[in-house]
Amino acid sequence: MNRKPECDVEKSYPLPEFIAKLRRLADALEQGERFEIQIAGERISVPVRAVCNIEHEREGESEEIEFQIKWENPQ
Repeated sequence: MNRKPECDVEKSYPLPEFIAKLRRLADALEQGERFEIQIAGERISVPVRAVCNIEHEREGESEEIEFQIKWENPQ
């Protein structure tokens, strides 16, 4: 099986686009459906089995909250 190349992409979106993506994610989670999203030109399909968590980081004067969705791809 072909492995996807590793990547680590972070992209900022205008607030209305960010809200729309969160709303689509929430709707998919509520309905128990797969979630599809495009980030920086790459289309990603998030399976229903994905695990969601929220992470908080603090370093000096900087704080960050990350909404994370994680899953393993079958080999």
